[in-house]
Amino acid sequence: MTLLAPPTTPAPSAPSTPPAPSRLVDLFEYGLDAPICLTWELTYACNLSCVHCLSSSGRRDPRELTTAEAKAVIDEFERMQVFYVNIGGGEPTVRSDFWELLDYATAHHVGVKFSTNGVKITPEVATRLASNDYVDVQISLDGATAEVNDFVRGPGSYARAMTALQNLADAGMQNFKISVVCTRQNIPQLDEFKAIADTYGAQLRLTRLRPSGRGADVWDELHPLPAQQRELYDWLVAHGDGVLTGDSFFHLSAYGAALPGLNLCGAGRVVCLIDPVGDVYACPFAIHEEFLAGNVRSAGGFQRVWRESELFLRLREPQSGGACTSCTFFDTCKGGCMAAKFFTGLPLDGPDPECVQGYGEAALTKLKDTGQSLPKSHLDHSHRTTKQSKSGVPINLTTKKRPVALTLQLKPRSDITRPPVSDCAEDPLAGFTPVG
Repeated sequence: MTLLAPPTTPAPSAPSTPPAPSRLVDLFEYGLDAPICLTWELTYACNLSCVHCLSSSGRRDPRELTTAEAKAVIDEFERMQVFYVNIGGGEPTVRSDFWELLDYATAHHVGVKFSTNGVKITPEVATRLASNDYVDVQISLDGATAEVNDFVRGPGSYARAMTALQNLADAGMQNFKISVVCTRQNIPQLDEFKAIADTYGAQLRLTRLRPSGRGADVWDELHPLPAQQRELYDWLVAHGDGVLTGDSFFHLSAYGAALPGLNLCGAGRVVCLIDPVGDVYACPFAIHEEFLAGNVRSAGGFQRVWRESELFLRLREPQSGGACTSCTFFDTCKGGCMAAKFFTGLPLDGPDPECVQGYGEAALTKLKDTGQSLPKSHLDHSHRTTKQSKSGVPINLTTKKRPVALTLQLKPRSDITRPPVSDCAEDPLAGFTPVG
């Protein structure tokens, strides 16, 4: 994997050539020839219906990639020297060929980290996973108690997740993850989440709630309040060395010191998403036509989409920070999350809806006054839960819906050294040694 060269001539819309970056991370804004963090949703099928599921999963899409097509994509990853892939869904383990694809990937030097609700992590499966150094597992848990977790993820999901954690621990698996989407209800449980992780010898991973998929429907009820944002920031500062975030909370850096990570929106630059039917999106949290770059089934496959798509090339041009450039904290917060802004109706060069300086809240208030409708993903694979009322009008009975995933790993090459997948999870640049 190498850095794509920064432009030597101004982009068409840029008045001048950007200054030479002084840090490696600054070069990432121009993109890499392969993604650092690639999320691949193998299926939209899911046996849960989590209310905040950003991919609106539930039912399988009959167009999803076949086993042969999925293996061809893995072959591309190997040729491109993609270090690892974050596999999610839906619930990836419900795909009948999931274990076959996992073994195929690791045999072809593509490490796998997959997110799961834990339902299929039996003692036998846990033993199998623990024997593969290039597989990492992430168990989704959104409450440190059944009451909080099951409100979001469905009845019985807490007990099943805890059983999976116990099975992995009993199998001797090291550094598997507990993945928590931070909500208004579970922010007060941060210490308890950490205690659960320590009990099972796992690592805690906190992720930001985005208003994507079904998450858009519960955003107003679930996203942390301003005081909780500060509580989360202070907690991360105190526990940053032992807690993973996947760079989810760089918008909180406007409180003061930057949190560990790249602290930039990597959409189309260092991250992207492949969905179950092969569509490639700039960001795992932005499943919308606006951010669709192409499809792996098209000529040239994933490599051509990543390196040549019009959308990705545009995202790699020097970006304007818009109104945020006048903010003292722009260099650390970078205006926040693209997906969070888009799905709340805010401009991409405007403030994050959860801007800790209050600019996002003010912008949302103005937006509500206009009555503008919000963008909505064209995809919804939620379980069909409607019935006819007496008047014949459909009633939506959906009360629970589903989560998303991440993944991670290694790739041998003479001029790049990388540690096993679990170390890479702590820092996207762990072991990355550029040459020249």
